[in-house]
Amino acid sequence: MINLFEVEETNQMVEESNLDVRTITMGISLLDCCHEDVDETCRRIYDKITSKAENLVKVGHEIELDYGIPIVNKRISVTPAALIGGCCRTTDDFVKIAKTLDRAAHTVGINFLGGFSALVSKGMTRADRLLIESIPEALAQTELVCSSINVGSTRTGIDMDAVRILGEVVKKTAELTKDQDSLGCAKLVIFCNAPDDNPFMAGAFHGVTEGDCVINVGVSGPGVVKRALESVRGRDFGVLCETVKKTAFKVTRVGQLVAREASRRLDVPFGIVDLSLAPTPAIGDSVAEILEEMGLEKVGAPGTTAALAMLNDSVKKGGIMASSYVGGLSGAFIPVSEDQGMIDSVECGALTIEKLEAMTCVCSVGLDMIAIPGNVSAASISGMIADEMAIGMINQKTTAVRLIPVAGKDVGDVVEFGGLLGHAPVMKVNTFGCEDFIARGGRIPAPIHSFKN
Repeated sequence: MINLFEVEETNQMVEESNLDVRTITMGISLLDCCHEDVDETCRRIYDKITSKAENLVKVGHEIELDYGIPIVNKRISVTPAALIGGCCRTTDDFVKIAKTLDRAAHTVGINFLGGFSALVSKGMTRADRLLIESIPEALAQTELVCSSINVGSTRTGIDMDAVRILGEVVKKTAELTKDQDSLGCAKLVIFCNAPDDNPFMAGAFHGVTEGDCVINVGVSGPGVVKRALESVRGRDFGVLCETVKKTAFKVTRVGQLVAREASRRLDVPFGIVDLSLAPTPAIGDSVAEILEEMGLEKVGAPGTTAALAMLNDSVKKGGIMASSYVGGLSGAFIPVSEDQGMIDSVECGALTIEKLEAMTCVCSVGLDMIAIPGNVSAASISGMIADEMAIGMINQKTTAVRLIPVAGKDVGDVVEFGGLLGHAPVMKVNTFGCEDFIARGGRIPAPIHSFKN
């Protein structure tokens, strides 16, 4: 139970430090919606989502009012669509499924729906390939649907055929949504070691290891951590780590409370709390500012990777003590466009894509929400994806790529995405090519340390 002192402390974190529950995400299995006819499959998908999630938004608002804790997003994740798309014969059939998902999301009033996805770390089925090829049209013709493709894992290696195709898919998605500054790419994530229970978009999907329906909650709180570190400015690393751990414990307790309450009111099993530090463009809600509070002049300076590693580890240690069911990604996100401190560091020249890549070795995700010139080749995008997948595969961790080659924009331009997606300076990409490397195809084998049976 949470006592009166913790309630007062939580209220203070909400009022002064931007504490919020970033999302309540309902995971829904669509495996029982499969049918040989695509129209019947779509009907079943729509009916199941709208019935299961009928009260999700309403309950979220009620919990906000009852506890005074902001819940920024109410979302849904579904079974990877490729697994229920055996009836699809063309890419248009998968676009039809995407439109059905979008219509259901609008009906229940959520912010985003994730799961237009495929899991292809070892190879692609016909349905997987069709779904991947349908992504540009699907994201251009929907508003709330998010897509993710898992192309690698520590146990299986990296499917480089999928990586090659996805470079082309990212380019085409950017072109089809160029009137929105290529916003479609912000709804597409490419993963290595994707978790089955991630509540955060755009990478959420309801994994095949999950039950029929589940509630996952994602908490945030970069502002809370930064404020706590201000009180120990100049102290040694031991004190710094303990401060982050204690703060992460408190933040995760809030997420646990909301998750349990949502589970009870919706009569849906509680899954996990994801205790990731997810920034927003709001002032004071930045992971970059936490790192700078540790003593860095700007994110990207020498010591940045060490500081991020320490932050990530301390957040996880504190969160694990607060809940027996921690999952998802859980750690620190470093999306460029969604973090004002990251944006500032890019604009002043302190932070480059190469430094961001190094930082992804120790954080929760990868190259996230990075705007790049629209003329970057599909092969170069595939190469950047392959680099991140290799980091995840070798280090036995989740990595991801969400690149936005903004049509008609070049280095130095600024792209406005709006809302939680923020804005981003277009970053410089290495101009040397990797076409021959990407064209090889096949699969990069799993590393030697994957063999643990």
